Amino acid sequence: MSKFVTSPISAWIMASRPRTLPAAAAPVFIAIAFAIRDGVFHWSSALACLLISLLMQVGANFANDLFDHERGSDTPDRLGPVRVTAAGILTPAQMRWGIGIVFGLAAILGFYIILLRGWPILVLGIAIFLAALLYTGGPFPYGYYALGDIFVFLSFGVAAVCGTYYSQSGTVTQAVGWASVPIGLLIVNILVVNNTRDIQTDAIANKRTLAVYFGRRAMLAEYLGCLLTAYVIPIGLWMFGLATVGCMFAWLSFPWAVRLYVEFKRTEGRALNKILAGTAQLALIYAILFAMGVVVFR
Repeated sequence: MSKFVTSPISAWIMASRPRTLPAAAAPVFIAIAFAIRDGVFHWSSALACLLISLLMQVGANFANDLFDHERGSDTPDRLGPVRVTAAGILTPAQMRWGIGIVFGLAAILGFYIILLRGWPILVLGIAIFLAALLYTGGPFPYGYYALGDIFVFLSFGVAAVCGTYYSQSGTVTQAVGWASVPIGLLIVNILVVNNTRDIQTDAIANKRTLAVYFGRRAMLAEYLGCLLTAYVIPIGLWMFGLATVGCMFAWLSFPWAVRLYVEFKRTEGRALNKILAGTAQLALIYAILFAMGVVVFR
């Protein structure tokens, strides 16, 4: 066992990257809020979606840990959290077993939702599974070709919110579709910080993210653009009658968003790990406030 951990449990917790898990829960809370508002809340399918989302995030973290190691991207110069495969804490074989178990559990839960809602959930589940696995794996790891941002938005925004709502209601409303946008953008910002931190090491490893192509200044612009759009969308939902003024509760998190942007602008290197964690927490707090407003002011 490596010097980094003292037990197998610690190794798997480290590999799961707990700081990223708020991003997996956030879109589910928004979908549940609209389901409650619309009178279609179904607790067992909602709980299954929450667990699936968390498991898929853990599975994606495991897969990235393994595949980045196999591609030689995780060098000793890495500024992010310790990757357990590259550090020798877990073997590639152990990580493959971990990936299989986590995705297998998600599939079992997904089968329950398929029984409720049919083939659209099967198609969506396969798409999300492939997106999680192929970010850094397979013959065309899209995270290495500047496509990570759009796939993260689609997976954690559109698919997660609309899929969770559909699992409860069998349909998707215009309001839910628009509500998926801000949370997707806030979660994209987690990747923006991650890729900004790793510009130099990713460039050496031939991992061509948007940050590698366009540099730090462009990433600051993307981060700010995602933030501003995320806070404009609730205004539109309210003004066009798709949600009550309660969705504006999300604005209570705006001071935190401003502080994160300011800190992101002036922070370099390993210290960006704190900004990454804060960005994930912002997504969760935004989602909780948004959801509370939607439910309370129906």
